[in-house]
Amino acid sequence: MKMFLISDNIDTQIGMRLAGVDGVVVHDADALKDACRAAIADRDNGILMFTERAAAIDRAYVNELKITLHTPLIIEIPDRHGSIDIADSINTLVQESIGLKL
Repeated sequence: MKMFLISDNIDTQIGMRLAGVDGVVVHDADALKDACRAAIADRDNGILMFTERAAAIDRAYVNELKITLHTPLIIEIPDRHGSIDIADSINTLVQESIGLKL
């Protein structure tokens, strides 16, 4: 089972390649969707990682993949610039999933 990274910057992709993780760099929604389709089609990929900023390029699409796909496991990681504000992310997820505003 392999991991695959979809990143918004080359630095994170190079760092992950040094750890043995293949990946691509995307800068727009079309490239993001193409990379996702290719990664999902490869049955060897067990984990599909996105940098937070790459996932934010098309948040609705990435969230749809998280909900509908059983494999690969989709996770978001911070890039070299750090994490997007975690409190806002948690609040948004709770609000979108159950309709409760914290």
